[in-house]
Amino acid sequence: MKLCILGGGGFRTPYVYSALLRDAGSPRITEVALYDVDEDRLRTMTAILRQFAAGFADAPELVPTTSLSAAVQGSDFVFAAIRVGGLEGRRCDEHVALDLDVIGQETTGPGGLAYALRTVPVMMEVARLVRELAPRAYLMNFTNPAGIITEAMQSVLGDRVLGICDTPSGLGRRVAATLGLDHTRVQLDYVGLNHLGWMRRVLHDGEDVLPALLADEDRLGALEEGQVFGTEWIRTLGVIPNEYLYYYYFNRDAVRRINGSGPTRGDFLARTQTDFFTAARTAGDGAAELWRETVDARTASYMVEARGGEQGAPTTRRERNPDPAHQGYAGVALGVMAAITRNERATMILNVRNGTTIAGLPPDAVVEVPTLVDAGGVHPLATAAPEMDQLGLMQQVKAVERHTIAAALTGSRDEALLAFALHPLVDSVSVARELLTGYLERIPEVASVLTG
Repeated sequence: MKLCILGGGGFRTPYVYSALLRDAGSPRITEVALYDVDEDRLRTMTAILRQFAAGFADAPELVPTTSLSAAVQGSDFVFAAIRVGGLEGRRCDEHVALDLDVIGQETTGPGGLAYALRTVPVMMEVARLVRELAPRAYLMNFTNPAGIITEAMQSVLGDRVLGICDTPSGLGRRVAATLGLDHTRVQLDYVGLNHLGWMRRVLHDGEDVLPALLADEDRLGALEEGQVFGTEWIRTLGVIPNEYLYYYYFNRDAVRRINGSGPTRGDFLARTQTDFFTAARTAGDGAAELWRETVDARTASYMVEARGGEQGAPTTRRERNPDPAHQGYAGVALGVMAAITRNERATMILNVRNGTTIAGLPPDAVVEVPTLVDAGGVHPLATAAPEMDQLGLMQQVKAVERHTIAAALTGSRDEALLAFALHPLVDSVSVARELLTGYLERIPEVASVLTG
């Protein structure tokens, strides 16, 4: 079988390839097409993957290419993780918003909307090409903002495109570890949108163990979410929020901390990734280890402002799994492929079409919920209704997402203004106008989309 990785020169690729190397099932992926527009990065990452493959006699064949059509042609699965506008675009997403004292995170708030505006048209072209050249393929989308991109692409590919995010599964794994439980025997009751959701129950052998965790100050405080939100607020909510809800629940604190902490996440990644690729060109057999070291530094500084640190100078240690084959989205992606091709039925938290899962949201809205995956495809599971505050926030953000998709597809600046102005983290028409002007001036890819 053939897997196509869009963004094959990116940092996520070794995670996915490592998972494939250790997959002993049948049928399995035997060919991996690596597509990227940056030949230098593609060459470097291919060399790193070959170092990972040393010792594996049946390693999937690597086929690097800068031809999108060649990469997609005949694929059984497509894994999409591209960054339109590169890291300079991400830096602008952040700084345009932060200059106006608004969150600029790449998936949450106006920064995410700017990212989506320039990314949706590119991914729609990808969807049309997949429909033409690999009509039976499933597309696993990790391109951010994952919920918006997945929903847009479903208008072309339907349920054959699904969004992957490692945050909910990572939360479930950490909760299980904190309680000393086997995470493979834990069922998660989770509801929300991408980067906006809540863990409501954690079932182990049919018993909800979440109340015991909420009542244990030491264990709850040791959990990353306990450090981000504070144990008191989590107990007040009675659920564990997705870590990205920090930007909603502590909006002013987050803006103040980020503006006062020196380099933004985009600044940090732009510097460290440039340094990495420069060093990797001459690292020879040490390139794979250099990648591991760089990834460790990236992971340690993830959402560091929520824990009182600075990019490159975290105050607490973030969880790290030493085996890249089981890192978040790679494990989810492998699980999806195994479930579909081998009927190894599995339940995962995915971004899928709502249908009747959550009343109060449109049937074609993409939601993030527990989903059964088998040879018949993806099937979101029935779930209890969200609380009013949860549903209200989901509805408002979903409306914003839909205005963003409309703006990206039609080029309408009015639709884009609606998206910015209605976002709960902007909350001002005047600021929304300034945001729109700033993104048009600073990011050429946004200006090229919003022409009307």
